[in-house]
Amino acid sequence: MSRAYLNRSALTDLSWWHWALTVPLLAASLAGYRAPLAIAIAMCAAAVSYYWFQLRQIQPYPVQVRMVYLGLLAVGCLPWMEWLHWTQLTGTTAMVTVGYCPLIRLLSLIRPNRTEPLTGSLAWRAFVQQPCGGGLFQWPASSATISACGNCSI
Repeated sequence: MSRAYLNRSALTDLSWWHWALTVPLLAASLAGYRAPLAIAIAMCAAAVSYYWFQLRQIQPYPVQVRMVYLGLLAVGCLPWMEWLHWTQLTGTTAMVTVGYCPLIRLLSLIRPNRTEPLTGSLAWRAFVQQPCGGGLFQWPASSATISACGNCSI
């Protein structure tokens, strides 16, 4: 098995820092503090606006991921929906640390984002493929072929 190495390019990626700052804000919110969640929502809204302005369409993954993430943050504020924030904390931590973004893998399965029929095999491949970079730690042999690869941090 290959040894992981520190991906220094992640440290220069402003988008990676957005996600990296979201992790402690979400964790503090789940610990009972209210202000960090408002800050996380504001940061995510700013990121949605930025990517929407830059790309001018909803189709690119960077726009989709941020819009869905912002929506999940909002829905997670409803009574009995806090579990969504726990799910987001887990997924965002995975993306920031090793480049595995469960949300983009899920988005790759919706109709506008796929070119082949939705099958169990396609879903399996989408979720079990190696992380594709963008995280703080990387493996030298990580060569992923999923079309959505790496777009969480772009």
